[in-house]
Amino acid sequence: MHIKSVAVTVLLLLALLEISGCSRTHKEPAVSVAAAADLKFALDEIIVAFQHRHPDIQVGVTYGASGTFYAQLSNHAPFDLFFSADMAYPHRLIEQGFAAPDSAFIYAVGHLVVWVPRKSHLDFEKEGLQALLNPAVRTIAIANPRHAPYGRAAEAALKSAGVYEKVQQRLVYGENVAQTAQFVQTGSADVGLIALSLALDPALAAWGRTWEIPVDTYPRMEQGGLILSWAKDRRTAEALRDFMLGEQGKPILRRYGFSLPEK
Repeated sequence: MHIKSVAVTVLLLLALLEISGCSRTHKEPAVSVAAAADLKFALDEIIVAFQHRHPDIQVGVTYGASGTFYAQLSNHAPFDLFFSADMAYPHRLIEQGFAAPDSAFIYAVGHLVVWVPRKSHLDFEKEGLQALLNPAVRTIAIANPRHAPYGRAAEAALKSAGVYEKVQQRLVYGENVAQTAQFVQTGSADVGLIALSLALDPALAAWGRTWEIPVDTYPRMEQGGLILSWAKDRRTAEALRDFMLGEQGKPILRRYGFSLPEK
């Protein structure tokens, strides 16, 4: 394997290891965050900027599938702030009485892309998702639609293109959208349907190429969150939320391909 390819693989695997556990610091974090896996690279940058402004505030982040976090939070998992890949889960938590009715917020709109190795000869620009019917495509990775919003979006896009039933037996499922990217990067899948925000990470962008799936082929992915009623320090959680939604966080979200919600 080429040295650069090995390095990129190592970087991705290290990032994905962090998704399965918390970004740890020596101090107990003042804010504990559960965040959708598609936020991995963007939120990491936002937190660095936030801590540069507030050096005394420690932030701990766990990345994963939004549906998995919803199940954990329904059982009072000890997170203060939840950034979901869709608004359904925050709204359900409010309905269950786990957050104040006015605590929900939208931070971005996500986008779905096809992601393949740069050496792939598949022509999505010309054929769209019909290119998945090429016999060379043996496995297609998507996030598990049972608990990952990007997985449900991927299923919807495949059905809209009329290829879902033809490729269903070739689908492999990642626990979350970041693991879906890992499947492609490690050769376990030929193609992945992943978040644009992950594909735009410099290391992943250098390794693979993307084709943005038309937004009218899957439900609009309004991503939002809330502060849980049992947050240890609500004011600090609000400060991080406001930083992400404000003029400091917006440019970072845009750079990773997120559209910003209209006022």
